[in-house]
Amino acid sequence: MRLEAIKQALSLIDGRKFRIFASVVRKGAISPNDPVHYTFQQIVTRFDHFLARQHVHFNNTQRGLILFDKSSKEAPIQALAKAFKLDGHDWGRLRNMAEVPAFIDSEATRLIQLADLIAYALFRYYEKKDGQFFDLIERKFDYFGGVQHGLHTVV
Repeated sequence: MRLEAIKQALSLIDGRKFRIFASVVRKGAISPNDPVHYTFQQIVTRFDHFLARQHVHFNNTQRGLILFDKSSKEAPIQALAKAFKLDGHDWGRLRNMAEVPAFIDSEATRLIQLADLIAYALFRYYEKKDGQFFDLIERKFDYFGGVQHGLHTVV
């Protein structure tokens, strides 16, 4: 019953109105880089580019908000977000974010619980070679022009 509940929850993501952005990185593959800095930069820039694309190609101007589960990484991630917006990152500056990331207790919102399920699906796929959940979300990462932009991997 638990497995079916996870599958039903993941099926709520339609891949059109709701898209997924994620970064899966083996720490040793990016050493000596900080994995928090590296993965946050990957996710936030891909989301920022998605928002820019929505504006340019679909005349749909939006500002983005990133929600995180409460974590000990809150202070460094918020500092990175501010720096990426003001000073820039490896590929430019963030232009489409409404705010710095918000950190919310996963028990308070179903959106964070859904993000946890996505993380679990990625973990099961990349660490355990079990694709039963990943197969449900694989085409729901941001795609444009036949290219998957929403999932970054270094494994």
